[in-house]
Amino acid sequence: MNWSLEFLPETRKDMRKLDGSQSRKVAKAIDKTRTNPLPRSEGGYGIELGNKGGINLAGCCEIKLRGEGLRVIYKLMCIETKMIVIVIGVREDEDVYNEASKRMKKYRL
Repeated sequence: MNWSLEFLPETRKDMRKLDGSQSRKVAKAIDKTRTNPLPRSEGGYGIELGNKGGINLAGCCEIKLRGEGLRVIYKLMCIETKMIVIVIGVREDEDVYNEASKRMKKYRL
């Protein structure tokens, strides 16, 4: 069963910043993950996040695209079976986690 998928407005901008091949790989990874976006501890594809360097991302998961150096941070709304993509960004630093935290506060996720 595919979960419904929702992107924050900023996440659509994140996607447009990627080059064509990166965009296709991210879309493919999100599409695969949405078939079972639960955390790995619950048998899904998501990597659970918690408190990363003082940034509280409890309840969020990530998809790592190591070959592309990208991360996709998402949150599940289990009552609605909705997967909300919060941020897509470079894996090199902690900026992606900071941005995810800001957007979660902004949209009260």
